[in-house]
Parts: sequence; structure tokens; C-alpha cells
Amino acid sequence: MDDPRTIVTNVRSIFSLPDVVVRVNDLIDSGEATNTELERVISSDPALTAKILKFANSSYFGFSGKVETVLKAIAIIGHKELRNLVLATSVTSTFKDIPPDLVDMDTFWNHSITCGVTARLLASSVDSRERFFIAGLLHGVGRLILFSQYPKESAKVLSCMNQGEDAVIQAERKIFGFTHAQLGAELLKQWKLPVNICKMVEYQFNPMQEKEFQYDASTLCAAVNIASYIQPCTNQPIEHEETISDRALQAWSFLGLSAEIVESVMTVAKLQVIEVFNAIR
Repeated sequence: MDDPRTIVTNVRSIFSLPDVVVRVNDLIDSGEATNTELERVISSDPALTAKILKFANSSYFGFSGKVETVLKAIAIIGHKELRNLVLATSVTSTFKDIPPDLVDMDTFWNHSITCGVTARLLASSVDSRERFFIAGLLHGVGRLILFSQYPKESAKVLSCMNQGEDAVIQAERKIFGFTHAQLGAELLKQWKLPVNICKMVEYQFNPMQEKEFQYDASTLCAAVNIASYIQPCTNQPIEHEETISDRALQAWSFLGLSAEIVESVMTVAKLQVIEVFNAIR
């Protein structure tokens, strides 16, 4: 079995970001992008333009019905959130032809969006919360690469689903020699996403591993767990008593999350997810 880097290099042409996303990314990374330049790039893609306006007017941002142009959307939401929107609205179409017997893509993206919205709500600082949305949204893309490239082995891994997430991770390590988190992080690196997003995805199953990323990875770990309650990632039945893993409990206590906080996050997340899902899919 190849290592994550080799696999990602081999699938790079299949799972590449649309040109418009790459151009927006490059412009924002340059630090010198004007809103007009960004608008010009985005407006060249009518479908993306429509999605961004729909998204900018959702309860996720709280500006319902007030944003009529891409220029105004960029001015209101800022460059960082714009990058996320462009990525979020395009990424769902990047993963095509994934074997339907392994995964229902609507279920997969609904779980991923739930995870992104939840991670964003858990993030303590407003400045950084957009990166938590992207990490949550993309936390499971490594699974999609495995489904597409190794369907037989993936079916074996999925058969452990009802034993809980830990059993799945162990099965991945045994069969592939790595987890889908490591594979996903490698893809995000090749997409040139910020390091802290790649690391969050990489360490989601052992958030305490790297001191520098403990807070970020714990936030993602907690969000994945909460999202599984709201919207499971597969159609497999899950025994709810066993879904709170020790890892998630540790992340909750590290972040100081009480049951009340988690409940209120879930309430807000459910409303936002519907809007985000409708804007993205």
C-alpha cells in the first residue's frame, strides 16, 4: 500500500480544485487583492456567483436579503470568509464518481457541513472561526479518496462502523497503514491550504499529540463528535450510548464544554446547517 503522499500525488488530477478557486486563493494569499479583482474572478463563474450571494444572505452571516452584489458580499464578509465560501461551494463538485454503494454523497456532505458549522460555533475567537468551518467541512475528504481508489478495502473498514469510530480508525491503520485523517491532510497540503487547517484535520483523532495545535485539533475533534449526533456520516445504524469516545470527552473537558454549551451549539447548528447545505449543494 502506498503512503498518503504518493496516493495524493496519483489522484491529484482527479481531485483538483476548480480553476476559479485556485485563482481566488492565489489573489488572497498575495495580500494585495482588491475587492474588484476578486469580484472579476468570481463573476466569471455564474454558478459560483449565485451560490455566494445565496450564502451571504443566509442566517450563517446574519445579513438576510441585504446582499445584492458579489462586491457587497466581499465587503461584508471579508477576504478570509470569501475564500471559505468559494472553497465550500466548489469542493462538493470536486469529488465525483465515488462508489454509491460505499457512501451517499448527500449524507456525507450534510455531515461535513454540520461538522464545519459546529466547529465554527465552538471556535472561541471570531478572527479565526472561518478556518474551523473549512477544517470541519473537509475533515473527511480522506475517506472519499479511499472510497474511490480502494473500494474493496474501504468496504472492510466500513463494516466496523457499528463498533464505533475507534474501531474504524484501527481498521484503517491495519488495512492501509494510515488513517483517512492523515490522507485528507495530505490532500489539503497539496491544495495549498493554510498549515493550521491541514494540521487540524491530521490530528483530529489524537488532538493532544502536537502542543501547538492542541486547541484547534480538540475543537475539530469535539465538532466531529457533536456533528455525528446531529447528522451521522453514514446510513449505518449507530449505537448512541457508545458514540462519545474517550477522545471526544477529553476534548470537551480540555475546551471547557459543558453539556449545556453543547446543547445550545447543537440548536444553533441545526438551523445554520439547513441554510448552508441549500446554498452549497
